[in-house]
Amino acid sequence: MFTNNFNNFILNTDSYKTSHWLQYPPNTEYVSSYIEARGGNNSFENVLFFGLQAYIKEYLSKPITQSDIDEAKTIFSAHGVPFNEAGWQRLIDKHQGYLPLRIQAVPEGMVIPTGQVLCQVVNTDPEFFWLTSYIETSLLRAIWYPSTVASLSYYCKQLIKAGLEKSADNLDSLPFKLHDFGARGVSSYESSALGGLAHLVNFLGTDTLSAIVAGNRWYGMSEEMSAFSIPAAEHSTMTAWGREYEADAYANMLSQFGEAGKTFAVVSDSYDLWKAIDNIWGGELKEQVKNTGGTLVIRPDSGDPIKVVREALQRLAAKFGTTLNTKGYKILPSYIRLIQGDGINPTSIQKILDAVTSAGFSTENITFGMGGGLLQQINRDTLGWAMKTSSARVDGYWRDVYKDPITSVSKRSKRGRLALVHHQGSYMTVREDELAEQNNILQDVFLNGELLIDDDLTTIRERTKH
Repeated sequence: MFTNNFNNFILNTDSYKTSHWLQYPPNTEYVSSYIEARGGNNSFENVLFFGLQAYIKEYLSKPITQSDIDEAKTIFSAHGVPFNEAGWQRLIDKHQGYLPLRIQAVPEGMVIPTGQVLCQVVNTDPEFFWLTSYIETSLLRAIWYPSTVASLSYYCKQLIKAGLEKSADNLDSLPFKLHDFGARGVSSYESSALGGLAHLVNFLGTDTLSAIVAGNRWYGMSEEMSAFSIPAAEHSTMTAWGREYEADAYANMLSQFGEAGKTFAVVSDSYDLWKAIDNIWGGELKEQVKNTGGTLVIRPDSGDPIKVVREALQRLAAKFGTTLNTKGYKILPSYIRLIQGDGINPTSIQKILDAVTSAGFSTENITFGMGGGLLQQINRDTLGWAMKTSSARVDGYWRDVYKDPITSVSKRSKRGRLALVHHQGSYMTVREDELAEQNNILQDVFLNGELLIDDDLTTIRERTKH
């Protein structure tokens, strides 16, 4: 009878994995596998590693129980696949239900070129050689998704940083230049938590509250708050006033949130964005905007992002004026800015930045918001993630294990027990038995049920800067 226990780790795998303990060579003792981002069909040359600690705390810190085994036995029997009941029972009897595994990985937050080993797993008890591959489904998923979001966010940060270096006097605003709007666009609450938290490795702005909860749960914060947001309007709150009272809706926003030192955002394209900028914000409400003491952030939400952002800045400049920074680029008054949250991805970010600076405006004037493009429009192939067995000890001898398909060179896998080393200003994967005096960047993170490294988000954020 099913217990509906959604947290049964034995069931956190693919069906075909349940038969693999019967498929290894006789007298197999140890199986060693690694995870890498092989690289995808995109411009990402680097991967920002993130998410392993969350997985270990959430899934590997709890022991397998008798009820887990009983439930798995019932389900697998009905499902039509074998079940290694004796093996899991032995796990409880010998290891109190904790997995006899050693997991090594690069420190979270490190930025590593694609194609290099990032994580390595091997069993520590020869009776459980089958465990290494069994956890592939959950472990790979736990790493590829947050690491891909973190890598995408990091890539966008480099684009925006270059824009600021070109057109702004400093980089003070960079941590808030890409805001996460993705919570509603992902497949689950856990996805929003993991993806949103991965974004916060690079930035401080989010509307994904689950990311803050996740940060506190899995990466104990050393700061009081890991991310920030502002009051903001949506179309329903603006259009509820009616088209003829659009100015009143905006005036209410100024009245409710226009305080000294405060920032708030107002979506302004419910009807006619250009009328809103020229006649309402820059006309009827101009003096109120100037005198709030805070900052109004106008948000377009439709049209061609490149054209809309450029024209919006030009119209705002005509109504509110600009000053020139030391690099000769125009800056709107500090009380008014622009955020573009529609149609944002790495390609559009770069095009918008180019259009903005070509028009003579500093990147300081604009912030970006990213939703599904940040947290959902990625998959395992975005960076070519894979977990492969590379070595096994059989009858007391280690042997290389690899695939080398003649039909796909890109799927050729690595061989042997692996290590990652510094090499000519970058990183390179080598065999562990060829390390010699080189330092292995892979660190022991998990051993036989125990988390060995517990980093906070602040530490991880600092690593991205090196």
